[in-house]
Amino acid sequence: MKAFDDSPAVPLWLGLPALAAMLGALYLIFLWVPPEATMGNVQRIFYFHVPAAFVAFTASFVGGFAAILYLVKRDGRYDDLSLAANESVVVFQTVNILMGIMWARPVWGIWWTWDARLTSSFLQVCIYAAYLVLRRAAPVEGRASICAVISILGMADVPLIYMSNRLFRTQHPSPVMGGGEGSGLAPEMWLTWGAGTLAMYLLWWCVLRVRRRVARLDRAVEDLTRRTHELVEERM
Repeated sequence: MKAFDDSPAVPLWLGLPALAAMLGALYLIFLWVPPEATMGNVQRIFYFHVPAAFVAFTASFVGGFAAILYLVKRDGRYDDLSLAANESVVVFQTVNILMGIMWARPVWGIWWTWDARLTSSFLQVCIYAAYLVLRRAAPVEGRASICAVISILGMADVPLIYMSNRLFRTQHPSPVMGGGEGSGLAPEMWLTWGAGTLAMYLLWWCVLRVRRRVARLDRAVEDLTRRTHELVEERM
């Protein structure tokens, strides 16, 4: 029986489509889709900003449900998946916020404002950053359980982020997609947004698989170290 899975963390059946999707999305974003009539070329940030937010939301739910499964089954594989997903939340939500800042300056005239959408998004990054700090500081024996609780708390922030510009008056515009009458995109923009979202999700899947593999190896090293210490103590 093999102790470790030595197959590539990102197999060709995933890596090649991810690369093709990213190249195709970049072509559509920068060379094919026309600029938006009012904002011009700066609106192209939309095709990075929104997909990154969607991926961060998905990663948050994956990490949260994996944490719940860990608490129920006490299987370290779910903790590894939760860790991998939660780290990716920090990455993709940070990309989302930075893209929003770059878009806000020329359109709103400001870099940042503490409205409900931006504040709740920043709060999510803080929650998951705290998760990662606590992950290193907590005792190994109770680390997974403590971090699982934080992961579930972070997942609970996602509906607040999503509904914030529907429930509160915000500087952030009303939803472009699914926002009711007057919302929506031109067909070319729908296609470009879909391509960008697909590429972002495939990239996230690659990142998730690599980080989960690293988490499994870290767990194996910790187990080996613990067993070595136990063996040394027995012989002393």
